[in-house]
Amino acid sequence: MALWQTVLRILQHSSLGAADVRRAVPPALLERLGQRVSASEQRHTGEIRIYVEAGLPLSYLWRDAAARERAVMLFGKLRVWDTEHNNGVLIYLLLAERSIELVADRGLNQRISAPEWQAMVKHLGTALQASHYEEGLTQALEEVSAALVQYFPLQAGQLRSNELPNLPLLNDAG
Repeated sequence: MALWQTVLRILQHSSLGAADVRRAVPPALLERLGQRVSASEQRHTGEIRIYVEAGLPLSYLWRDAAARERAVMLFGKLRVWDTEHNNGVLIYLLLAERSIELVADRGLNQRISAPEWQAMVKHLGTALQASHYEEGLTQALEEVSAALVQYFPLQAGQLRSNELPNLPLLNDAG
């Protein structure tokens, strides 16, 4: 990437902050999403985390890293990979690029092909491009939940532990 393109990308990402994150995901929406994650997890054994970020950290921008790289790193950092059934999923939203990434653990990735994941992300990106964050995140949650219910349903009488917090995480620092 040319230096000027890198500089423009840095400016784009650094121009967003806490106010933009809170505007995209206000406290009431944060609470609704947490409740939706909780309700979803009553139907399957998977774990879902939602992470919303204003912009990529400078270290990612200087090396022209994509949102996917950041999502994969957060998947590990947030321990989404460390669930009992290897079926955790991270829904990552990057406001600066209005992009969404879905990162799933190996238990679910063995059952859903890369083209299926890509089609899901593309479908979800439509709402995000129009700044319909609640619609896009809810849609992502519903599609991920449907996959988890299909492949990892909670059986009648099966006890379920909640291994990860349900409330989405917001990061306004780039």
